[in-house]
Amino acid sequence: METQIKAEPGKIKKGVQIQKITPFLWFDNQAEEAANFYLTVFNNSKIKTATRYGEEGAKASGMPENSVMTMAFQVEGQDFVAINGGPMFQINPTISFFVNCETVQEIERLWGKLSEKGTVMMELDNYPFAEKYGWIQDKFGVSWQLIIPEREQKITPCFMFTGDQHKKAEEAINFYTSIFSDSKIIQLERYGKEVGPEGAVVHCKFTLNGQEFVAMDSHENMGMNFNPAISMVVNCETQDEIDYYWEKLADGGFEGAQQCGWLQDKFGVSWQIVPNVLGELLCHPDKGGNVMQAMLKMKKLDIKMLQDVVNR
Repeated sequence: METQIKAEPGKIKKGVQIQKITPFLWFDNQAEEAANFYLTVFNNSKIKTATRYGEEGAKASGMPENSVMTMAFQVEGQDFVAINGGPMFQINPTISFFVNCETVQEIERLWGKLSEKGTVMMELDNYPFAEKYGWIQDKFGVSWQLIIPEREQKITPCFMFTGDQHKKAEEAINFYTSIFSDSKIIQLERYGKEVGPEGAVVHCKFTLNGQEFVAMDSHENMGMNFNPAISMVVNCETQDEIDYYWEKLADGGFEGAQQCGWLQDKFGVSWQIVPNVLGELLCHPDKGGNVMQAMLKMKKLDIKMLQDVVNR
């Protein structure tokens, strides 16, 4: 069975608000190392929980039983999850993370740490659009865009539409903001005919459920596209919520990519639609393995069916 090792299994403190949309990072065998590395880079950071592969999860994934499965952690007060999922997917820069910095000293400190054994995408320098900016892919493959000035939300996920998805950023932004409540476009800048391609999105800030995101089109074909190596977890209170987000986000998406609460939308972005109680059910001391078995047979997750496994 899967067991938590850093927190009381499955318990959610009353009054603690769960981040609605949580970035989920897929690694081969580096989830624990990466999470601990990010804690040394960013402030206001901590490991929240960890789970280990039980018998059923190990069989399904090919990972060793009792090895670390997931690490839930916070950096700059924002939630992330990392998983040791094997070599199936590789993280690429189509989803990156803006880090909004307050001072030159801060941005240079972060650049120094994140660039260790990393790959420079754009040099840290002064640019027309920012007092200071740099784009780095760290040693684990995760991309960070460091920028001054600071914004209220310290770390902001960024979707880059390239290749087959080029010029679809605005369509995707409108799609996502129509699905999530408390959502709006904050700022949208398009390319003019002088730079082109005209009408493509240079940069757009928008919110989903009050959380800030960024999207852009890249007319440079980078030979890559969205894949499940970085997905967005939508944490749901009820089955009605699961049904709603599954139906909306899966509309026009890749049906063959739907399993265990995962889906790929029509733009190729991966989402996980999961109930908040899933961790508690998977960590049940006697029935956790049975819950995992039941979940592996599902596409959209059914809370009652998973709870019935524990209660029967």
